[in-house]
Amino acid sequence: MDYQMKDITVLVTGAGAPGAPGIIKNLRLVEERKIKIIGVDMEPNSVGFSMVDKTHLIPSALDKEFIPSILKICKKEKVEVVMPLVTKELMPFAENIKKFEEIGVKISISHPQKLQIANNKYLLMSHCSNNNIPVPEFIKVNSYIEFKEAVLKLGYPKNKVCFKPPISNGSRGFRILTQGIDRLDLLINHKPINTITTLEDITPVLKNAKVFPELIVMEYLPGKEYSVDILADNGKAIIVIPRLREKLKMGVSFVGITVKNDTIIEASKKIVATLNLNGNIGLQFKEDENKVPKLIESNPRLQGTIVLCAAAGVNLVYLAVKLALREKIISPKVKWDVKMIRYWNEVYYDKRGQAYTL
Repeated sequence: MDYQMKDITVLVTGAGAPGAPGIIKNLRLVEERKIKIIGVDMEPNSVGFSMVDKTHLIPSALDKEFIPSILKICKKEKVEVVMPLVTKELMPFAENIKKFEEIGVKISISHPQKLQIANNKYLLMSHCSNNNIPVPEFIKVNSYIEFKEAVLKLGYPKNKVCFKPPISNGSRGFRILTQGIDRLDLLINHKPINTITTLEDITPVLKNAKVFPELIVMEYLPGKEYSVDILADNGKAIIVIPRLREKLKMGVSFVGITVKNDTIIEASKKIVATLNLNGNIGLQFKEDENKVPKLIESNPRLQGTIVLCAAAGVNLVYLAVKLALREKIISPKVKWDVKMIRYWNEVYYDKRGQAYTL
């Protein structure tokens, strides 16, 4: 007779995030036990609310009531594991992990000091550079004069140069500077979310800023881009799955494929080990002109497109739950070259505000 594992309750934050539906699907795919899913978000019309068993509204991660509200929900719903999806929530959770452990709740998360590095692109690239892990050439700037000097030092206008804030996600603040663009073509034929611009166009914005934002100016990498989904146990990478990001919209993968890239796998293991990361970890690499993959950022949490890994035979979301509960994990075989195409779907609400799908 098959052994039936104990039923559990898992709380998923950021139920309105673009990747939430895929992550919830991962938990629904589990057959060895029943999982009650609690979804929480700030927004009452969160798409993930149509897919979970119970829903709760919560304050912002920056609100002093954020942690107390999650603790209250965990007690009420008898939650065993919390899975954070939102970057801003990571530090509050990590800093208060003992409060959750005291009520029997496990959180799949890394140590606060390591999160500070992993969540800051400048600190992360500095760490990798010091540990012989390839990264693009980068310069941190704190004024327009420093910004322009860095852009020119990295070869602009002959070479493309890019910049972004040290702390951001979803392509916020990211731009590519290039001299050879047709501004009319950019205006008429491209959507306004396009990230390409020129130094001349960006100068009035940055030069006249009341408070200049801290930025990283970086070497532009023209090659293929990869995301890596990792399950880590306090510095040991148990499973590493790179996937090629073939098509992006608003920083989200819409077409991807699992790829066995040993160079990226080994670099990912080294990053996890040197930073002692834990739980679900996401890394992003991009190839330079010589096809050398270089780390460009990390997401020390669940990534939305991790659902592709489940299609490739590895349910990294559920395995992270098992890891948090210290249950035995048998690493499944990865199906390489599995392709995913993401599409839009609809969620409806009745007059009571109850969410449902067709």
